[in-house]
Amino acid sequence: MFQPFPSCNNCSGAENYCSARRFLALPGNICRILAFGLSLRQRLLFASWGESMEHLYLKEEHLIFRSALRKFLEQEAVSYYDQWEKEGFVPRSFWLKMGSQGYLCPDVEEQYGGAGADWGYAVVINEELERVGSSMIGIGLHNDIVVPYLTAFGTEEQKLRWLPACAKGELITAIAMTEPGAGSDLAGIKTIAVRDGDYYILNGQKTFITNGIQADLVLVACKTDPKAVPAHKGISLIMVERDSPGFSRGRKLDKIGLNAQDTAELIFEDCRVPAGNLLGQEGGGFKYMMQKLQQERLLVSITALVAAEEMLKLTIDYVKTREAFGQPISKFQNTQFEIAEMASEVAVGRAFVDQLIAGHMAHQDMVTQVSMAKWWVSEMAKRVAARCLQLHGGYGYMEEYQIARRYRDIAVTSIYAGSSEIMKTIIAKNLGL
Repeated sequence: MFQPFPSCNNCSGAENYCSARRFLALPGNICRILAFGLSLRQRLLFASWGESMEHLYLKEEHLIFRSALRKFLEQEAVSYYDQWEKEGFVPRSFWLKMGSQGYLCPDVEEQYGGAGADWGYAVVINEELERVGSSMIGIGLHNDIVVPYLTAFGTEEQKLRWLPACAKGELITAIAMTEPGAGSDLAGIKTIAVRDGDYYILNGQKTFITNGIQADLVLVACKTDPKAVPAHKGISLIMVERDSPGFSRGRKLDKIGLNAQDTAELIFEDCRVPAGNLLGQEGGGFKYMMQKLQQERLLVSITALVAAEEMLKLTIDYVKTREAFGQPISKFQNTQFEIAEMASEVAVGRAFVDQLIAGHMAHQDMVTQVSMAKWWVSEMAKRVAARCLQLHGGYGYMEEYQIARRYRDIAVTSIYAGSSEIMKTIIAKNLGL
């Protein structure tokens, strides 16, 4: 049952109807979130692609939530994004602001500091962050990739210890799977954790770690049984805290895109971690990761799709104003065909991804379909980026035009969370090939 925000006395009890704001009362902090600078009787006709009220997973309260979040991001993120790109970080102060408004970990249960909201709110958050810029992906990783491991496999003590701070933005999380010699082949990781009384001693190196520099809590995939056969049965997950002896950061990696998203190498040299930081059971790490990869890959599909929608919108606006040979270039048949083809692909992607979101929220097993979306949508978005840049002409190659940033940011979507080639391998295997 929905419950009123503790400081609100306007919910009418049995019907959970907010008499002050004229909508159904929402879980936990969501009532407070929706009050952020918004007339809640307002009905929004969203202008961007993909924001129709007909999405299978969206209800009126999600749309109201979207409007509040968008207003917040316009005030607190959009104006500063170029500065963050130059500095190479989304500042911790922004994380704290997100937490104070309830935009971090909304699906975490209320007793652990969240709002107990459905995953539709997480989708809205990720879509709106992507519209600001792709470098905001570290927040989605925190909310919807790392924290779900804690909620699913953590002990009560671990949840009480870490989740409230995660929801407030006081703890920034990261997940450390990839190593210099092990990417898609997770069973091949070399980082070792040896039990020593009440501690594990970790040795190894991780790379390409999102949030790596700022992270206060890192979920590390490591081998607790290097001799296990098959090898993946020796993998465990251990939570490593910022001040753990023997834990250090390597380079902040210089990427071609996602410039405001800190990505780093992590180094573990005789790193002592309390045995109580083991997540779940020893040897269960690979199974846990396989259970959570569906949501991770769906998240990448969502952000890649929104990026394609945004690039298409930018380009439609541009070709209507850019003139050549005495008329807007939107009047040329080639331009119209290019836009029509891209719009068709984006619409197909949106229909498919929305269907998958609804299925995921209904707890359906859709590994094959999500793998299809992950490779197809990310590759489609890369095609859209190239075609949109071409329609911008020389200006598309200038950093002052947003399409330039989108062009370099989109490339990684077909690589991280499982490359397109790995997705096709999964699909083929699941089709019995």
